[in-house]
Amino acid sequence: MTKEIVFPKPLKKGDKIAIISPAGAVEQSQLEKGIQLIVDKGFEPVLSKHLYTKFSNGYNYAGTEKERISDLNWAFNNDEISAIWASRGGYGCQHLLRHLKLSNFRKNPKWYIGYSDNTVIQSFLLKNGFASIHGQTIKTSSFGVTDESYDLTFDILKGKLPKYKIQSNPFNKPGKIEGQLIGGNLALIYALLGTNYSFNFKDKILFIEDIGENFYALDRMLMSLDLAGVFRKIKGLIIGGMTNMGDEKDNKSYEESFDEFAYKIISERISKYHFPTVFGFPNGHIYDNRPLIIGGNLKVEVKEKVKIDF
Repeated sequence: MTKEIVFPKPLKKGDKIAIISPAGAVEQSQLEKGIQLIVDKGFEPVLSKHLYTKFSNGYNYAGTEKERISDLNWAFNNDEISAIWASRGGYGCQHLLRHLKLSNFRKNPKWYIGYSDNTVIQSFLLKNGFASIHGQTIKTSSFGVTDESYDLTFDILKGKLPKYKIQSNPFNKPGKIEGQLIGGNLALIYALLGTNYSFNFKDKILFIEDIGENFYALDRMLMSLDLAGVFRKIKGLIIGGMTNMGDEKDNKSYEESFDEFAYKIISERISKYHFPTVFGFPNGHIYDNRPLIIGGNLKVEVKEKVKIDF
């Protein structure tokens, strides 16, 4: 039986949203538009102490591990904060997992919003019984983001759950299922395998997306999931953006959000399994990045059209 998952209470006008940088460094100019949007929607952005800190150690992190841990624990446990929005992904969220504290958070749960590297924090929250939003970060990447992607995220913050209808894809496998949604960025799902922070895959609907992986690396991650028994355990699979995949020399455009060859590799790797499968869901490192609720109960119907309802 699926554990009861806590959905944070809806936000109201004037509520405070903490902006944090748990992974890669970010410039102030990259967040101005997103922060202004929070203000325009009637909420108060609260910037974490090390939001714009930069610490270089083989990668440009948004501060040392201690600084990033401090900011995230502040956001989790500050009773004045009603939601937490990651500035960006990148790399570094795994550093924080052993040090996260949810003492006050348990009494006052709040939405955590992010994607990409933030997948590991969302897995941590789900293992502790809390839903989160796999959606656009405050920073918009070079490929941008639709207004609707942000609007739908604000809808969830205000208590309105999303319903989606999307076009069918030739790689889809038909069927009708209901279950808890897990997942996020494939590289991080793969990185958590075998750890105490990995998702529980049993009878779940798995979502995956990724960016900038060579095709052999994509297959290696899928093989690891297969060897770990993930595809035997899940009851359904949703595949989002597979952006800028393959050899970097191909100079692929970010417009190729749903790489056909990447989809072919995924389809072949899961061909012996018979769970319903949706390709081409608009979530990931893509322009049309519509939010999903990790830990939410999902109804999926895959026919000529695809219906996905929380």
